Amino acid sequence: MFTLYSMQRSGNCYKVRLALAQLQIPHELVEVDILQGQSRTPEFLAKNPDGHVPLLEAAPGRYLAESNAILWYIAGGTPLAPEDRIERAEALQWMFFEQHSLEPNLGAAWFWLTLVKGGRELQLHAVEDWTEQGYRALRVMDKHLESHRFFAADRYTIADIALYAYTHVAHECGFDLTGFTHIRQWLQRIARQADHITMDHVTDSMAIAE
Repeated sequence: MFTLYSMQRSGNCYKVRLALAQLQIPHELVEVDILQGQSRTPEFLAKNPDGHVPLLEAAPGRYLAESNAILWYIAGGTPLAPEDRIERAEALQWMFFEQHSLEPNLGAAWFWLTLVKGGRELQLHAVEDWTEQGYRALRVMDKHLESHRFFAADRYTIADIALYAYTHVAHECGFDLTGFTHIRQWLQRIARQADHITMDHVTDSMAIAE
């Protein structure tokens, strides 16, 4: 059984938890509070020297980091991970976009403005840039969704999961999605997918890291 080291309010971790739920893959969930330094202990760093979550123990002693790499691993061989050459490249294109253009802005804003006490004051110099670049990424996404229901392969895939994670909570860190009609419709489509779970969903398998 997989073990996923995760933080409940992390969008990157939510991607993996959502995919595991929708693929109905049994797993143990270990909650790691990075704000309390639980990803910086010697025990955790022995598993992932980068000190980040999510982290998947895919086999005894074999660990995978980076949320989008984990998505490809767990979804391989399922409809969520396209196998056709061009469709796979489309999914990868949008997942690279998510990590390069969306997550560094919406993800950073979400972390500092909603999770860290006093985060706005600590990162006041960065908020304007996050906002400008975050809206730019949202405009790119909205333009694509003007003529597509999903981001790759003409169906729901892990590319959608990757982009959904921080986009669906963007309003909580100051982004106004009112003018992004196509994004808002897409968010509704994602929430209606089978076995969808919310970010605050708690499973019976959750343990707490020590």
